[in-house]
Amino acid sequence: MNVKNDAERPLEVTAVSAASPEAPPGYSLDAFHNGGFYVLQPEAEGHRAGLDAMLLAATVSADATGALADLGAGAGAAGLAVANRLEGMQIVLVERAPRMAQCARMTIEHPLNASLATRVRVIEADVTLRGEARCAAGLADRAFDHVIMNPPFNSARDRTTPDELKAQAHAMDSADLFEQWLRTANAILKQGGQVSLIARPESLADILAGLERRFGGIEITPVCPRTGDDAIRILVTAVKGSRARLLLRDRIVIHEGAGRDFSPLANDLANGGRDWPRRTRRSAQKRTK
Repeated sequence: MNVKNDAERPLEVTAVSAASPEAPPGYSLDAFHNGGFYVLQPEAEGHRAGLDAMLLAATVSADATGALADLGAGAGAAGLAVANRLEGMQIVLVERAPRMAQCARMTIEHPLNASLATRVRVIEADVTLRGEARCAAGLADRAFDHVIMNPPFNSARDRTTPDELKAQAHAMDSADLFEQWLRTANAILKQGGQVSLIARPESLADILAGLERRFGGIEITPVCPRTGDDAIRILVTAVKGSRARLLLRDRIVIHEGAGRDFSPLANDLANGGRDWPRRTRRSAQKRTK
């Protein structure tokens, strides 16, 4: 995989691009996990899934089982990365943009993903739906063991791209976006279920506010381009109903030295070679009402 990143742009992994009979016109067929699975993505518009999605998927522990919802799934890279690594997981990709939801369906149906197709499905729905509308869309209360999310965490004032599909994926359209997404995660997770998300460090206060009174056992991992650089991403995990204390973890460093090569850890995380499990293993405790 080739990697592009700096402190101003999103981390991005561009896998082997295929202008081939296997990719319909206008799409690329991109390999992840060293060819473990493939994602069909629009070539000229929309968000390109990459390293952010792979790091997010790695927060699901190697011993995890059950049902997982990937909120804001795009073409499905993060959810498929979990499915490719963990045979015991059933994956639901939740995406509101019709074009990207269709990409996710095409990705699942592609012959190269046949081994995963029976365990992955798509729901075309807005993550912020509430109550009966959310349940009617297929996101029932307490239906999932894990939730992962890569929200459009950039400020709306940063939305400078003329690509509307990319703008929807990158820039939040609500001041309380994290509150809304974490409210949904809380509703659809079982007690003791884990939520994971990736965002910019400046979003941390909003994330903690959204987790408050819903989740505990919060673990925060800074993601830095190189040793000595400030973090440009944070990985956050938490457990519904847990009373464990907040933990600030050691950082993940993406590159070694001045070159573009992955560090061994980042390479393993990007290619499904290992997970980034929670440090706190105690089961969640129910709150006292």
